[in-house]
Order: sequence, then structure tokens, then C-alpha cells
Amino acid sequence: MEFFYEYGMFLLQAVTIVLAIGAVVAVIATASRGDEKSGGLKIENLNDKYRDMANALRKAVLSKSQWKEVEKQQKKAAKDAGKKADDEQKKRVFVLEFKGDIRATAVESLREEVSAVVSVAGQNDEVVVCIENAGGAVQDHGLGASQLQRIRDHGIPLTVIVDKVAASGGYLMAALADRFVAAPFAIIGSIGVLAQIPNFHRFLEDRGIDFEQITAGKYKRTLTMFGKNTEADREKTREELEEVHTLFKNAVSEHRPSMDIESVATGEHWYGTRALELGLIDELGSSDDYLMKAADDADIYSVTWKAQQSFIQKLQGAMTAALAAVGFETRPPLG
Repeated sequence: MEFFYEYGMFLLQAVTIVLAIGAVVAVIATASRGDEKSGGLKIENLNDKYRDMANALRKAVLSKSQWKEVEKQQKKAAKDAGKKADDEQKKRVFVLEFKGDIRATAVESLREEVSAVVSVAGQNDEVVVCIENAGGAVQDHGLGASQLQRIRDHGIPLTVIVDKVAASGGYLMAALADRFVAAPFAIIGSIGVLAQIPNFHRFLEDRGIDFEQITAGKYKRTLTMFGKNTEADREKTREELEEVHTLFKNAVSEHRPSMDIESVATGEHWYGTRALELGLIDELGSSDDYLMKAADDADIYSVTWKAQQSFIQKLQGAMTAALAAVGFETRPPLG
């Protein structure tokens, strides 16, 4: 049994080292390729993108005479649209993407994107946020939710679309939407809180290694990785998690008051079809269909902020992600 214990500890250390080295190599490789482009706001007109894609296919499958007729019709439609644009302002849809991780690092870009959009968009426009986020640390995802709240505070309609997953902290953000769309097999929910931390106390004790920790304040530190955890430590941590869970439920209930929060705030997740029945979302659909349909009557703009990062910042981010991946996260994540 001691052999298996020793082997397990060795394997854990080896995995940690491999992940850290892999992250460092990836960052170095990216930097060596000259991937460090200048940061800033990038705007893409999705109407043009959809039209160019469709025309490429039409040109390939139609005869020359048919294609010329299509071009003629499109030029006339563009001319008419130009005249109409002088008379009235078309609705604008601003599209943001949020692909989250355990630390919600994409919030830094999101806050810049939201700042740009709210300075231009009006109440007749719409903001669509495509979220892919499985949850993570409380304060980071809470900040992400606050950024989306800024859109609503400006009176701009907010639509959230989830193609894959919006769970835990990701659902906290998505629940702020005026309109919540999710794909039939998207993972939705996980309204719960957890904290997990490895404890090496017995391992150190067996080897005659003492761990000293001195604090000022009764609850400055409760659960620890290296010291002996008591039932009082565990109970205090449970109280803190229950407090965060209550805040989580209240935040969701504020924006989805018709939903029975107690029946869904169990930490479970559901697929889109079941989530619709439970009131976790408003309708089923994908971001592609939603945006292509919206392009018929509105100007669609993809808004992306890319921050310029130094090599050291990329290295620090990679190391943090590697440590979080193997469980070295001491703050309670929302899932």
C-alpha cells in the first residue's frame, strides 16, 4: 500500500510538471512565431461575410448566365438599400464572444468590448453575447456578469446564445439576458458552489516534516493544503459556500423570476431541451441560425478586443492555467 501511495504522489507531481512545461513550451512557440500582434478593437461586418460565403457557393453551382442575373439583382438591391439608409437607421446587432476558463480571463477583453458597444448602441439596437463557459472562480465570473449588466443598465436589449455550455459561473453570466437561446444539446445550469483542495498533512507527518502556519484572525485561514484540517475548519468553509450559493441563487432569480430557483439550484446541469422545460432558457437555437436570420433586417457587427500581452504576461497566464488544471485553486469556484 505504501508503494501505491508513493507512486500516486509521484504521478501527481509528474503530471503537474508536464503540464507546466507544456504551457511554457506553447507560450515560447507562440512568441517565436511572431504571434504578438498589436492589440485593439477589431470590427467585422457579418452581413458581408454571409453574403460573400453564399455568393462563392452560388458562383460555383450556377451557370454563367444565372450568376450574372444574381449579380444584377444584388447590385439593384444594394442601390435601393443605400437610398433607404439615407432615410432611416437600420437596427444594429453587436456580437461579442466570451469563451471562459476557470479564471474567466476573457473578462479583460469583454470589459473593453462592452465599453465600446455601450458608447455607440441605442435602445433600438441589440447586443448578442455568445457564451462558452463551464464555470470557475466566484469573483472572476461575478465580474463577467457585471460587465453584461452594464449593457442592460444602458437600456440595450441583451441576447445570450449558448452553443455548447453555460454552466455554473457561465450560467450566472448568461442568466442576465433579456433573451436566452441555447442549442438542444448545450449544457445548462449547475447552479451550485464547490471548493476542493488537496491535503498533504499525513504525507508530511509520516516523513517527520512539520508545517507551521501563523494567522491573526480566527478565520484568516480555514482549510489548508499542508496543515491538519479540523471539523471546525470544514464547517466554516461550508458556511462560506452556502453564502455564495445564496448570492448565486438570488442573482439568477432577479433576472429569471418565473423560474422555480430551489428546484434547479441543486448543482445539476441539463441539456438545452430539458433546460427549456425548466425555465432555465427561453428558446432553442444556435448562434449561426440566429445571426443569419437577424442579418435579413439588421446590420450585424462582430466586436472583438485583443489585448497586447508581453512574453512574461503570457508565461504567467500559462503557468496559472496549468496549476488550476491540476486542482491548485484555493478560491471557491462556482462549479
